[in-house]
Amino acid sequence: MTEPPIAFKTVTLCDKRWVDQLVLAENSPSADYNFGNIYIWDKRYRQLIARVGDRMITKLRYEGKPAFVFPIGTGPLRPAVDLLRDFAAWRGYPLIIRGITDVHCEQLEREYPGCFTYTLEENNLDYIYRAEKLATYAGKSLHGKKNHCNRFEAEHDWQFLPLTRDLIPGCMDMLDVWTEDNLQRLDRSVAYEHDAIIRAFAAFERLGLEGGVLQAEGKIVGFSLGEMCADDTFDVHFEKAQIDMNGAYPMVCRELTRMLLERHPGLVYMNREDDMGLDSLRQSKLSYKPEYLLNKYIARWIDD
Repeated sequence: MTEPPIAFKTVTLCDKRWVDQLVLAENSPSADYNFGNIYIWDKRYRQLIARVGDRMITKLRYEGKPAFVFPIGTGPLRPAVDLLRDFAAWRGYPLIIRGITDVHCEQLEREYPGCFTYTLEENNLDYIYRAEKLATYAGKSLHGKKNHCNRFEAEHDWQFLPLTRDLIPGCMDMLDVWTEDNLQRLDRSVAYEHDAIIRAFAAFERLGLEGGVLQAEGKIVGFSLGEMCADDTFDVHFEKAQIDMNGAYPMVCRELTRMLLERHPGLVYMNREDDMGLDSLRQSKLSYKPEYLLNKYIARWIDD
């Protein structure tokens, strides 16, 4: 075979319309499929996409190795997976599909019983929260977050504003300081994240992202942005706050959720994405008491 079985292409903003249609049809709470994440993380994962019928196929490089993402959308699954098998064979590497949810495991097993092995990706689980809980911090388990917010409100002249183009330069300035302050504490993934945030800001409107900015005494001390990934779930791509300002992080989380609940009456869950395998980030995400963790697996085709 001289021609590739799949005509992959690089991701551009022109792809958003058809990708969004398939994401909406998939309606998954996972952070892996929405167009914003595909686009803004392209530099790190070198993602290529293709449409097969009413499904999207994504090829990427993860830790330097080729892999695919589950073919989201509607319609028959087998033609898309068969093409992935053909492409992997054409390139001479194993068929590995990442970001597989429990629902996807069931779908693959129905089509290919016993043909895949599944390994839980412990560092890639999405933390899913009840929006109403993050908007109020009600209950004993979140009492500490509520106290931090009360202290912040008492100590500062603050406001939370919807993220707009004119606020982005100030957010970028805060991001530069945050990155410099945390570079030694975190691994090199913080550099990739910095690039992804800049890419998100650059195409903020065209990506359809939503976000908010926390100001104290007129200075930007936090921001957050993301997008709806399912009809009842918002995916928080990034959340940054001044780490030495008590209560700044809980305030950004609470105020963004309140703003989104007003905008999206059907909003039930907030996906605050994975912890990247960082213990400090894991402890922080657990402290907000997730409703559940969305399992994700690596599916590997068993060679004959």
